[in-house]
Amino acid sequence: MMPRILPAALAVSVLLSACAGPAEGHESPPPVESSTQGDDRLPDALLGKAPTPTGESVSYDPEDPAAKGYLAVPEGEGPFGAVILIHEWNGLVDRVRQVADAIAEEGYMALAADLYSGRTGSNREENMALVRETLAQPAKLIGNLDAAVTFLRGRPGVTGKIATIGWCFGGGVALTYALGGENHDGTAIFYGRLLDDPEKLETLTHEIYGTFAALDRGPSPEQVNAFVEALRRANIPNDIHIYDGVNHGFWLWVDQDPETRSGAALDAWSRLKAYLSRTIGD
Repeated sequence: MMPRILPAALAVSVLLSACAGPAEGHESPPPVESSTQGDDRLPDALLGKAPTPTGESVSYDPEDPAAKGYLAVPEGEGPFGAVILIHEWNGLVDRVRQVADAIAEEGYMALAADLYSGRTGSNREENMALVRETLAQPAKLIGNLDAAVTFLRGRPGVTGKIATIGWCFGGGVALTYALGGENHDGTAIFYGRLLDDPEKLETLTHEIYGTFAALDRGPSPEQVNAFVEALRRANIPNDIHIYDGVNHGFWLWVDQDPETRSGAALDAWSRLKAYLSRTIGD
């Protein structure tokens, strides 16, 4: 299957706004209340309190030996569903590895992919250079994630059911991969670039999860609503929510503004766990 990816120039222009941070001119309202019930709580990874990652570095892509993913293995014998984590625009950093550990604690084999061949960016210019390079090679990008799927399905104790999760750059890549990559069972998008063409989206084969922010400008609430309408017209089931009072990046970096972000992030985490359970769980 040929990958369906936005042209590199267009994708980069979207990312310039999508990864730039909160929309200017908005004052955050009071904290969003969570609908989560019981003793659920946010993973320490989102609060900046997680310990040093305890998984292992793995080479999973035979076509790119420099790509070093991070594998977190749950306790027990399985069988386990599996999750591929797709990093933000700066590359595979410890925050993503720590989230992989949290996903493993929920009972899933977790592989944090490396789309930048072992590199990370430390500022806007470096990040955008890595984004441009990666999006200019869509076949290599899809091949990297196809290799991640093959790697996970070859692991003992894995059911073969696989979902992807991505943030910002990674959220857009997750949607691209759902449209053009190896068949898999779930896609979770956190404030990533979107499409609004039902004819393109009707090739999706599974329910789509999405978490977005009302104060975001890339994607904006209007763009998210257009995406949801296109999914509905394409008859693709979805669980998509726009959270009031928060901005771009709120879920992965709750510790940057815990008073404002924690309620929405907890609700999104509860929804994500339910989504993974029904798409790749037992």
